[in-house]
Amino acid sequence: QVQLVESGGGLVQAGGSLRLSCAASGRTGSSYVMGWFRQAPGKEREFVATIIWTGISTYYADSVKGRFTISRDNGKNTVLLQMNSLKPEDTAVYYCAAGTGVVTPRSAPRPATYDYWGQGTQVTVSS
Repeated sequence: QVQLVESGGGLVQAGGSLRLSCAASGRTGSSYVMGWFRQAPGKEREFVATIIWTGISTYYADSVKGRFTISRDNGKNTVLLQMNSLKPEDTAVYYCAAGTGVVTPRSAPRPATYDYWGQGTQVTVSS
């Protein structure tokens, strides 16, 4: 089992920045892939970004490329999501996810790729 705890959400004005953190505990390891998804009210859960635990590969949704950066701190079993130039449409609950399977550009955006999920943290961007 893997436990995931997100933090760092909040209220920010458009154009501002936030950094989300996801702390993993339990049976973590180098084989894990870690990702971020988000879900706005009335919408389906949407892929944001993912990183292979070794940090070799990262994948981003087109909507956040150039604005968001995913990174990891293996020593702390933590994954970070730096969000810059935030827009009102980025408002959502952001979820951290972890998986043990092989990740490809095709499989990275699929929620089924991930086995474990955090509780989520709210990000609100005001216009």
